[in-house]
Amino acid sequence: MRYTILLFFCLGCSFFSQAQYEFSEADTLRGMLRPERTCYDVTFYDLNIALDIDAQTLSGSNLIEYKVLRGFNMLQIDLFKEMEIDSIVHNNQTLAFHRKHNAVFVDFGTMQERDTKGSILVYYHGTPRKAVKAPWDGGFSWKYDRTGEHWIGVSCEGIGASLWWPNKDHLSDEPDSMRIRCKVPSRLMCVANGVLRDTVQEDTSTTYDWFVSYPINNYNVTLNIANYVHFSDTFVSPTDGSKLPLDYYVLPSNLKKAKKQFKQVDDVLKVFEKYFDKYPFWNDGYALVETPYLGMEHQGAIAYGNQYMDGYMGGHPPGIPVDFIILHETGHEWWGNSISCNDHAEMWLHETFTTYMESIYVEEMHSFDDAVRYMKYYSMYIANRKPIVGPKNVNFDEHDSDMYYKGAVMLHTLRLVIGDDDLWWKILKTFYQQNTIQNVNTEDFITYVNEQTGQNFDYFFEQYLHHPSIPKFEYKLKEKGNQLQVSYRWKTNVEGFNMPITFKIKKEDQRLTPQNNKWQKAVFPKAKAEDFKVNFGLYKAREVAD
Repeated sequence: MRYTILLFFCLGCSFFSQAQYEFSEADTLRGMLRPERTCYDVTFYDLNIALDIDAQTLSGSNLIEYKVLRGFNMLQIDLFKEMEIDSIVHNNQTLAFHRKHNAVFVDFGTMQERDTKGSILVYYHGTPRKAVKAPWDGGFSWKYDRTGEHWIGVSCEGIGASLWWPNKDHLSDEPDSMRIRCKVPSRLMCVANGVLRDTVQEDTSTTYDWFVSYPINNYNVTLNIANYVHFSDTFVSPTDGSKLPLDYYVLPSNLKKAKKQFKQVDDVLKVFEKYFDKYPFWNDGYALVETPYLGMEHQGAIAYGNQYMDGYMGGHPPGIPVDFIILHETGHEWWGNSISCNDHAEMWLHETFTTYMESIYVEEMHSFDDAVRYMKYYSMYIANRKPIVGPKNVNFDEHDSDMYYKGAVMLHTLRLVIGDDDLWWKILKTFYQQNTIQNVNTEDFITYVNEQTGQNFDYFFEQYLHHPSIPKFEYKLKEKGNQLQVSYRWKTNVEGFNMPITFKIKKEDQRLTPQNNKWQKAVFPKAKAEDFKVNFGLYKAREVAD
């Protein structure tokens, strides 16, 4: 391991019972894979819309191409009720449909046979939801730049892409590719995901034609509209020397600052390539787009709103010279965009790993001690109010920050428990490479860790992912002559929790394997109580009276 001393750190621990959640029929329709959804697999979206910016409305169509997985005569798509469907066409025939909340059930009238291919063209219009507090409570952000020109962005993670375009709004089904066309006033530019293939100019408007050649999460599909200026750079892969185009779209007044700040992208891409693999969407390029909100991991068109400051808007974490949005949202290209979860309940697979990637960058660019300091700072935001993994099969968007900070410290703790850095980095890298541009679930990662280590870490993930509280390490210290007697145990929610814990006696590393609710003893010669120091980890350590 690349460290000499780990500092002891106590995390506040709350023993709440598992939170009870209430869900509506609308939540279930969005979150569950009912037969009307599992019967087909989306292969391609062709979204073609026009924005009326002054009226804050949009109109257009989306072609949904699919493969029939199981014969059906009705399927479900999703579109918020604020958006009105004008018609749905299949093979030049207009289809009947009906709504339940934000779900739309399309009646084909005749059976669509298994293993065939088909498509529907959905015409629609409406006033899309305005973002309340983008990107956390998302929608359209209708803003103005400092010159008074329109500046518009879209963010919809959690709340759902169907707030503005019709699609199969479930994380488990990503199209193989997608086309995004958007008509805006000619004085403005529209930046979406992928590669710009064409622009079509009319009298007072311009249609921008973007193409995404990889699978993409629906919530990553975005529009950014402003009086942008564009500049570019090139990243050279240290692995094979191939070149990745870097495109940047910023407000004219920020061009000078952007050219300086965005130089950080090179180091970020190098570090993540070293620890995981090359940038996963190479053929579509990498882009940062200035937005009127903080940021978002929109695939190949990362939303940037950190005001060209290091840290988080110039704040935390202190002493680490890197732009938080560049670092975090770029990390999502690997975890979240390339590797994706199947259910909102498992968004930790996106946020925990990406937050941990921040510490990897800090360790690579600075030191292990700096990475630990970075983690300790984040540990102050751990709440322990809810399990990291939420309820499945519902439209669950009530996660708190624990899937970021607590999850990252959990991975750090797992690294120490495994106790072999070469194996740890191999686990992360090979799991990523074996699942590139695929959907995974929690059990996939747990199984992989168990296989690679030859140990059973089910107890570890059960405690940290499915219970809001963290383990308590309780110990008693008793001096007998020149010996120190240490009594110790875990207090956790999970029977059989026996996670090894590291500590120091006179600055020398030691390791114990406490049992849950069972006192054990160890004796250390030539030691005193003051010599016993518990190392940093995701647990609360406390000395108790004998």
